Amino acid sequence: MPITEAMSSMESLMGNVVYSKAVQQISKDVVSGHQLSVSMNNTKLFPNMVIQMISVGEAAGALADMLTKIADYYEEEVSNIVDNLSNLLEPLIMVILGVIIGSLVIAMYLPIFKLGSLV
Repeated sequence: MPITEAMSSMESLMGNVVYSKAVQQISKDVVSGHQLSVSMNNTKLFPNMVIQMISVGEAAGALADMLTKIADYYEEEVSNIVDNLSNLLEPLIMVILGVIIGSLVIAMYLPIFKLGSLV
């Protein structure tokens, strides 16, 4: 699939309007003859590492391989962030569950203790 067709189909799938407009502009620039890395750099939205890797991929003629490496890198980054976030949230969830269960236990036994004090 040509890159311009892939980018035009990507525009409609994006949930972020800013990046959708950037991809639209990049697609127009690529059709007019600019390099993908130069067009991406002009938007000022993409990290320098990504732009440099795409530039190397264009120069080496292995853009698809370089895009795959970029996707793998960011997939690993997201996975690490999600793992760290879940590790940070586990103690908080345990405390919240403890408070909920403790309040339920107190709510169940409080009437029993009140009955014992009436006698």
